[in-house]
Amino acid sequence: MTVFADTWGVHERQFWLRERTPGRPVEFDDARGVWNVYGYPECLQILADPGTYSSDTSRVVPEGRPFREGNLVTMDPPDHHKLRKLVSHAFTPKVIADLEPRIAELTEELLEEVTDQDRLELVADLAYPLPVTVIAELLGVPSSDRHLFKKWVDALFDRTQEVSLRTSEEERKREMDIGLEKIRHLTDYLGEHAAERRRRPREDLLSKLVQAEVDGERLSDAAVVNFANVLLIAGHITTTMLLGNTVLCLDAHPEQAARVRADRSMVPTAIEESLRFLSPFATLARVTNRDVEIGGHAVPADQLLLVWVAAANRDEREFARPHVFDPTREPNPHLAFGRGIHFCIGAPLARLEGRIALNILLDRFPHLRTDPDHEPTFTPSPNMTGVKALPLRTHAAA
Repeated sequence: MTVFADTWGVHERQFWLRERTPGRPVEFDDARGVWNVYGYPECLQILADPGTYSSDTSRVVPEGRPFREGNLVTMDPPDHHKLRKLVSHAFTPKVIADLEPRIAELTEELLEEVTDQDRLELVADLAYPLPVTVIAELLGVPSSDRHLFKKWVDALFDRTQEVSLRTSEEERKREMDIGLEKIRHLTDYLGEHAAERRRRPREDLLSKLVQAEVDGERLSDAAVVNFANVLLIAGHITTTMLLGNTVLCLDAHPEQAARVRADRSMVPTAIEESLRFLSPFATLARVTNRDVEIGGHAVPADQLLLVWVAAANRDEREFARPHVFDPTREPNPHLAFGRGIHFCIGAPLARLEGRIALNILLDRFPHLRTDPDHEPTFTPSPNMTGVKALPLRTHAAA
């Protein structure tokens, strides 16, 4: 995969995809004013202790403040617990299991449109429309608007800049304005739907959010919109990258792909290994609440930590042969979905969507492989690892 990473233009920041190891598991980047945490035990220490390591980065990265209210990703207890509880009923094991027929139906419908073709583009034809339709239906917004969601979300993540605290106030304001502009279309869209639900509630998750109370008070409009925004974005983008990355991993390892095709009980473990091998969200951010020691380094309070879970998932202290794609790996305690109180609430749904879609994909296309004439395109952000486009050939060579 290291050759592919160079050939396909994966961001240079993602050294682990080139089978390199960091000099130290914890390093201070003086040029950017942030701490990079690469080691598995060090990342685990941070993610498991929300009292010491805050998810609210807005106090050191002010441009994040407009997105904080109602944003589960950047909240700490007790507010985090209260808001997470509001949506936990939408992601119970029974609710997720009951979605299986609908996920299978959607997958069949999407693939039926390309079954007779010699080629398909996995992201556009399946990996994007499937999960975004599922989460849109849960929220209660029209899945027919998915082309708009893609345009807005792509604009948000098509950025190659790395986080830095060394920029000037003027530069930070410009970055904040760019971020606000890129997300404004989606927040305006969700705000209109939330306002409509306040007038005419339905049986959907968005209606439940506008009706919900925390400590006897309704959520503000901003909280509802930010909450829905996170669910819509995270609710599809992880599965989109998971499915594309798994297909790419199998294509790059034909012997393993043949084993998975022959024994479908390996599909779930192949997905888990792709999550470790090509972790969709490469990094998470935390801020130290007090002076701490991480990996032998004294780290003061109010420091920004970049927790590189994708690098941690290649730590040889935790994973034997970390740069080998092994769909039989057991155990596989990867950190791709995070850990602790912020463990991805939609992980069971992403896993279910991936399992169903991959099985149906393998059933329909016994000779599926990457198209040598059209290379994959990766998301340009250093903080994410996933294909934006994955052209595939569906038939054996003549």
